[in-house]
Amino acid sequence: MRIAFLTPFALVTGLLLLAACGSGDDAAEGSAQQDRPDRSLPVRAAETGSRDLSRTVRLSAPVEPMRTIRLAARTDGVMTDVLVEEGDRVEAGEVLANIDVREQRAELARARATLSEKEANFERMEQLRERDYVDAAQYETARAELEIARSDLELWQTRVDFGTVTSTIDGTVVERYIEPGEAISRHEPLFAIADLSSLVARLGVSELDVGSLRVGDSVVVQVDAVDGGNPVGGVIRRIFPAADETSRLITVEVELPDALELGLRPGFLARARLLVDSRPDVLAVPSVSVGEERGQHFVMLINGDGRLERRDIEAGVIRGAWREVISGLEPGEEVVAANPLEMNAGEQVRIVDWVE
Repeated sequence: MRIAFLTPFALVTGLLLLAACGSGDDAAEGSAQQDRPDRSLPVRAAETGSRDLSRTVRLSAPVEPMRTIRLAARTDGVMTDVLVEEGDRVEAGEVLANIDVREQRAELARARATLSEKEANFERMEQLRERDYVDAAQYETARAELEIARSDLELWQTRVDFGTVTSTIDGTVVERYIEPGEAISRHEPLFAIADLSSLVARLGVSELDVGSLRVGDSVVVQVDAVDGGNPVGGVIRRIFPAADETSRLITVEVELPDALELGLRPGFLARARLLVDSRPDVLAVPSVSVGEERGQHFVMLINGDGRLERRDIEAGVIRGAWREVISGLEPGEEVVAANPLEMNAGEQVRIVDWVE
């Protein structure tokens, strides 16, 4: 009887204890849920917008005159006098030097005397021809001898003229290779004369970049030797038709219209920046934001609820840390600035940093 009475009592007590324990567990679970941290994924984001993704190449070349001529000797001889030196301004036709041509002058004097003799002989033959005192053969011989004498005179006059060295252009003497009293031979260089009114920089451009350049394009040029006036304005004057056989580079000649006013001189180093691929104001995202799967490019878009959404795009060129977006995104949309292959669509994220 006692055992039967105690059993229900024990059951009731156990139930009360279980209820109390259950109530404590619920409270503990509720407290744990309140203390649990946010499970959203922290990400770095970027806002799509327009950027200048134009590509430029930087090249350097010395400043040089657009036109430089090298005067060479046209006869053998000894320099009797040299009238100019480096830096002198000369005009076309101005005498620069003289070569000893006394021997040629002597031959010229003999040629004049011979010509006078042949002219007199021919006049006499003409008179005799009119009276039929000489035949046609004698007359033609006299005329031929006269023409030969005239040619000899012209030949020696030319050789005498070769003794006077004159400038063929207006310009500045930039090199003088001879001194008075020096023996020179035919075709030996004497002077270099440059037209300093037009200075250029001739750049060697890769065949991969030259296709987008055009005559008349503006070029930004820096010259370290010029204190003020940088950058120097430049214009592409011409693009050479063939590549250099050794370097495989194509010469692009950049004219520097204001070079003299800015104090540029031949030999100064010019550093030019050529625009080889113009892409201003194109929509772009960080390069790391763009993934590729089965040939399709895509990004992870952050929607208004803070969840990831896969968006397929048509991607363009890469310029440094940025990539062109041809289609698929609109300006102002937010994308994850991280590898999208490591993320899943629908995942909750929170932005902790922005790409500027």
